[in-house]
Amino acid sequence: MKKRRMLGSAILSLAMGLSMFSGGASAKTTDVKENGVQDSYRVLIQGASSEKVKLQNNYDVHRNFGKEGFTTTVNAKQYEALKKNKNITVEKVEKVEIQSKAPIKATAVPSKQVPWGIKAIYNDNNLTSPSGGDGIKVAVLDTGVEKTHIDLSQNVEQCKDFTQSSTYVNGTCTDRNGHGTHVAGTVLANGGSDKLGVFGVAPEAELWAYKVLGTNGSGYSDDIAAAIRHAADEKTRTGAKVIISMSLGSNGKDSLIASAVDYAYGKGVLVIAAAGNSGPGSNTIGYPGALVNAVAVGALENVQSNGTYRVADFSSRGNPATAGDYIIQERDIEVSAPGASIESTWINGGYNTISGTSMATPHISGLAAKIWSANKSLSNTQLRAELQKRAKAYDIKGGIGAAVGDDYASGFGFPRVK
Repeated sequence: MKKRRMLGSAILSLAMGLSMFSGGASAKTTDVKENGVQDSYRVLIQGASSEKVKLQNNYDVHRNFGKEGFTTTVNAKQYEALKKNKNITVEKVEKVEIQSKAPIKATAVPSKQVPWGIKAIYNDNNLTSPSGGDGIKVAVLDTGVEKTHIDLSQNVEQCKDFTQSSTYVNGTCTDRNGHGTHVAGTVLANGGSDKLGVFGVAPEAELWAYKVLGTNGSGYSDDIAAAIRHAADEKTRTGAKVIISMSLGSNGKDSLIASAVDYAYGKGVLVIAAAGNSGPGSNTIGYPGALVNAVAVGALENVQSNGTYRVADFSSRGNPATAGDYIIQERDIEVSAPGASIESTWINGGYNTISGTSMATPHISGLAAKIWSANKSLSNTQLRAELQKRAKAYDIKGGIGAAVGDDYASGFGFPRVK
């Protein structure tokens, strides 16, 4: 039996409180000299095939997206020269960051083996042993995953790093941040071989840990897009049922990620993404959650208001103008789930409690895996419809913007196991 790793008296701490997506995210490009002048950029170059081939011979291609162009890293002088080339279009590939704020303390053992959010989504306050998810692959695109964590190790099927090369590095997905390990635990933590750990929603699901964000919680959109496409291609190669879970995002719509989400959805993958933490104002939802082919998840608190759970103030809101019709359009919140004070797995074999729509998203990813496992004949669109149906059965009426029916704060409502 693998021994549970103890943190001892030196309690691990990490400053990673609420910001946009686990805390919040903001688009920011790095590589800045001491004098404040940016030294290098990752850029997307688009244009005629002949022109792209010519440029690919002059620059190191980071990722090639075919007709959609290719990405490369250039210095400031090269960037200015490319902008003057009338035969191409060039744009910066933005980085999206999860910013560290409030300190969070990790513990060696969980305070509860079945956190409140898991009990809530099961609609069972006496739940002691969640189940389900067998045969379903959940691709967690995040800061990586601590694949040796006792509560996760038995579920890890793929481990790949998209941050280091023009393809990916197989067999490594090291998480030095903690965020990805936390998200994965909410999806499918199994309590560990010693049964002293924490449980996720679907502890029998298989984990595809795709590292797309670095230690500081930031990553480039081209790497994220490549990971999305890879998960879709793996779905085709293996014939598996695949869910992509993304607790990340930015304020603006990125063309590479949007195209990749459409590609994956068209291949039969269900894509689930965080709404963002820029609430409670309307139209604050972030991308890729705001895309039509992604299920955008808002965050609920463990507080009762108007007879239901309450949408957290930090949870981003959708567009009031398109709410109320139970039809998903761009910038709509689709569903909501527990996202405040969520305990889950952490790096160094520990556990941690965080708030954010980053934490709400894996609850829905786990629920989707559990439903799909029990109904493998469903397509991804039918599974999405089932989530919407279950959400309607538990309408959320608490929190700013929440109202009877489809609203811009909680979407259709809170889908549950029963």
